[in-house]
Amino acid sequence: MSQSPFSYIRRGFAFFWRALDAGRRTVLNLIFLIIVLVLLYAMFGGGAKPLQPKTTLVLDLKGQLVEQSSVSARDALVTNLRGGEVHKMIQLRDVLSVLEAAAKDPDVGAAVLLTDELQGAGQASLREVASAIDRFKASGKPVVAWGSSYDQRQYLLAAHANEVYLHPMGMVLIEGFGRYRNYYRDALDKLGVTVNLLRVGTYKSFAEPYIANGPSQAASEADSYLNNALWASYTDNVEKARKLPQGQIMKTIDDLPVQVAAVNGDLAKLSLSAKFVDGLKTKDELRQMMTKRGAADQEGKSFRQVSFDDYLARVPRKHTGDAVGVIVAQGEISDGSAGPGAIGGDSTSKLIRLAREDDNIKALVLRVDSPGGSAFASELIRRELELTRAAGKPVVVSMGNVAASGGYWISMSSDEVIAEPNTITGSIGVFAILPTADKVIDKLGIHTAGQPTTWLGDAGNPLRPLDPRLGQLIQGSINHIYAEFTTKAAAARKTTPAKIDEVAQGRVWTGTQAKERGLVDRLGSYGDALKSAATRAKLAPDYRVVYVEREISKFDRFVDMLGGGTAKAAMQSVVQEVATQLKLGAAITTGLPPSAASGIAHDMGWLSEVTAQRKPFTAITHCLCESP
Repeated sequence: MSQSPFSYIRRGFAFFWRALDAGRRTVLNLIFLIIVLVLLYAMFGGGAKPLQPKTTLVLDLKGQLVEQSSVSARDALVTNLRGGEVHKMIQLRDVLSVLEAAAKDPDVGAAVLLTDELQGAGQASLREVASAIDRFKASGKPVVAWGSSYDQRQYLLAAHANEVYLHPMGMVLIEGFGRYRNYYRDALDKLGVTVNLLRVGTYKSFAEPYIANGPSQAASEADSYLNNALWASYTDNVEKARKLPQGQIMKTIDDLPVQVAAVNGDLAKLSLSAKFVDGLKTKDELRQMMTKRGAADQEGKSFRQVSFDDYLARVPRKHTGDAVGVIVAQGEISDGSAGPGAIGGDSTSKLIRLAREDDNIKALVLRVDSPGGSAFASELIRRELELTRAAGKPVVVSMGNVAASGGYWISMSSDEVIAEPNTITGSIGVFAILPTADKVIDKLGIHTAGQPTTWLGDAGNPLRPLDPRLGQLIQGSINHIYAEFTTKAAAARKTTPAKIDEVAQGRVWTGTQAKERGLVDRLGSYGDALKSAATRAKLAPDYRVVYVEREISKFDRFVDMLGGGTAKAAMQSVVQEVATQLKLGAAITTGLPPSAASGIAHDMGWLSEVTAQRKPFTAITHCLCESP
């Protein structure tokens, strides 16, 4: 019986499909085999080649200097595949580890510091790296810094090198601290937005731009006091490192127009004459100089060198034995869970519990770099530290760039608080901010009405004026939280709430000022905190350091990609429209520069974000400040 043409087609398609499937499995198996071979080679293939003598460490700092990176390898890969720009981050701990290991490495003879791609850092972190550079130099190994130009953050590090070189077309830009702020009271009145600010603390002034047209006297006084202290510390540090006369930096800035005219506008020459740099060199001239001083590489085209990333992979790490656990509390403090680079009340508390229950971890260091946030989340974290101490494990707080407001709250249950001289801390105060847009909808002809069963049922509606009863309720809650804050701080500092109140009221201090006022125990570095924790736990000198960190799950990433829900919609729809109109109007109608327009939009966006996803009774312990 003859077969139909369709049966031939069916058998042919089946054969083709089996061949395609077999080919797919073969290709996938080959890829898998290659991956296995690569992993086996990485594990057992002898590792990195040993360094040769007179190798130079190239400390090329790329990205933002942070306590904890929030960018994973997977996220970076996805961003690259999408054609986006990856926000580079470099961890402070890695820089310190590399410099410490290289200082002891007999094959490393010198270091070259490159700062062109250092995109941001706080003053405390910069001081930590600067001190590590000094320790590297103390081992007898020179450090040479080179930059196409230096901003004042980059220059703070470069100044600690033995020699500082600048490109002939570059400059050293030291501007000082403190910036002008925008004030929006009149603009918001014209738009019909009313900002209701409820607070405790004379100096809790960040929200003033939304309720005033200029700073209060208290805010001006506090900002001036803080900025002058930070500036004095910066200039003193740089002038000592460069062996400049005291006041040289300020004198150069004051006389800048005259000095620029004297060198015919050549800013590199001005930097050389002011002794900010030791010479003007192009990068190839630097390469030639380092080759002559050290040893040439195999090709003879440059000096023998090892990059920062390559050397970081060589730094030995202990995997067994008693340890000091480190939990990084970086970023704003929010309720619930947060991934690396942020602080969640639940997630950070969980990390502390994990450290407490780990028998190998004998002491805990909480490294704080946070301006604060949720008062409730801050208390959850503080309580877990209290339980850790009660379990017999010492707790030492190490304050980084900022440990203010909620960042100070989470520091209040510890055996010792160590701050950097330039840490921004304090800001013991509480506020709540409730913008209402009832006048906006009046202008648009929109009306709102309803029949809630109680006055409280819709009292937080941003499209209605603030009910005085709600204002009274929230103010009472804020007063209570401030009393809790000062009482707990008094117990931690072994003083009275009245004494704490004298230095609280929302005012921020430098680490040095905080030490003078009894808010911290002593000034010191992150390394000092590790040593203190190890000593308190009676650990041997060869103790290991374990970072207790949370892995981001696939589900968390999926939720983040979706935006996390719709809770922001009501208030954001009103205030973000204001922000958008301000941005577009500033850029197009008034002709403001885009940078100024985006700054205004950012401020308005903050006003939206700070009220989104919050209950009406939520109080905020946030200094809304950053290290300059």
